[in-house]
Amino acid sequence: MALPAPEYLKALKSGILERRTRQAIAAMDNCTLCPRQCGVNRTAGETGTCNTGRRAVVASYSAHFGEEAPLVGRNGSGTIFFSHCSLRCNFCQNYEISHLGEGRAIEDRQLAKIMLDLQQAGCHNINLVTPSHVVPQILMAVYLAAQRGLTVPLVYNCSGYDRVGTLQLLDGIVDIYMPDFKFWDPQVARDTCNAPDYPEVAKHALLEMHRQVGDLCMDKVSGLAYKGVLVRHLVLPGGLAGTKKVMEFIARSMSRNTYVNVMSQYRPCGRAREIPALAAALSAKEYDQAVKEAKLAGITRLDKPRRVFQWW
Repeated sequence: MALPAPEYLKALKSGILERRTRQAIAAMDNCTLCPRQCGVNRTAGETGTCNTGRRAVVASYSAHFGEEAPLVGRNGSGTIFFSHCSLRCNFCQNYEISHLGEGRAIEDRQLAKIMLDLQQAGCHNINLVTPSHVVPQILMAVYLAAQRGLTVPLVYNCSGYDRVGTLQLLDGIVDIYMPDFKFWDPQVARDTCNAPDYPEVAKHALLEMHRQVGDLCMDKVSGLAYKGVLVRHLVLPGGLAGTKKVMEFIARSMSRNTYVNVMSQYRPCGRAREIPALAAALSAKEYDQAVKEAKLAGITRLDKPRRVFQWW
């Protein structure tokens, strides 16, 4: 049995996709698309915190098998890694991409072709990694690709540092939201990414995502996700992520049925060692405690653990 048609096909037919695309591109003239609200004219080549002008910069794209099982299936998730980032965590495991900007600037039609190529390769979805600063480019590419036969779900794989107004441009277009909820403490957010507003921004962003698409829905036969929210939470050493509070928020304010991946992959990358508590990798004991906190909060759908611990 085929999966339900992606939301963007309905938006294409109704004209909503074209209108949202034009609206998003116009917003780059005085860009406030992300919470940094730099106000630069990106259509004229100016760049703010995200270091991205009119063209999106792509670091890589491929069928990826390291994502959560509901996205990977048999043929992989079609990941597109966008360079630069509006959050810029100092411990980012993709530091060369997010901070140093490794990648190539491409036209919207080239991004559309990448989406179609990934679908042709058999990927079960288009997984947009670090998309928050390139929403206009993504919308234009989807608009072009949908006219040429794109039919797989769109996954918005983000940091959680997203403005509600920008997310509303994606309402009825994105099928699956996969946000992080990184930190509960504003001071930790300030120290790691100079964004003390992160916790409040993430709360509002995740609630908007859940309003749009609800809990994660998966096909009963294939196990593939086709709509809904999947939340990621990277456990940090020393309890810096505030796992207990994050999980309580998800269970209380979103849904106890929210699909959550409590991740153990933390290791010191980038400039992480500038913060003493982040200079060591996560321990098995800290991870087990985080999983216990998620369960005690009432989270009932936890992604299967894939433990990766390193001691330095």
